[in-house]
Amino acid sequence: MAAALDQGTLAALAGDVPVGAVVIDEQGRLIGAGRNLRERDGDPLAHAEVEAMRAAARMRGDWNLEGCTLVVTLEPCPMCAGACLQTRIGRIVFGAWDAKLGACGSVWDLPRDPHVGHEPQVIGGVREEECARMLTDFFRERRV
Repeated sequence: MAAALDQGTLAALAGDVPVGAVVIDEQGRLIGAGRNLRERDGDPLAHAEVEAMRAAARMRGDWNLEGCTLVVTLEPCPMCAGACLQTRIGRIVFGAWDAKLGACGSVWDLPRDPHVGHEPQVIGGVREEECARMLTDFFRERRV
């Protein structure tokens, strides 16, 4: 989670919502990193998870990320949870729960939907307070 938090910090420094993500392969090596780039790039799809999975796929030379772990500071939204399913990622680990758009157990639970066919392991609440504080601080500074 430390590497994902570092990516979140980089996003905040660039003016984006501080969400960071990394992909770890079966041997525990970091093979992809990403952070929110929506504001910087003007790209509505440039979420941290998508950026990290794109980087991991480039590193592997394959879109299939089966056996890999996505670590992200905020519970994935429906788009990102769907992207996890499309890449066949093996595990999703996240920090803060997202009561508005979370799609890995809070509002929706796409990874465990019985209609999908691929069911990655989901672990939420890892370093939850630290991940949530990064988001809270970011938005508090902007509302002042």
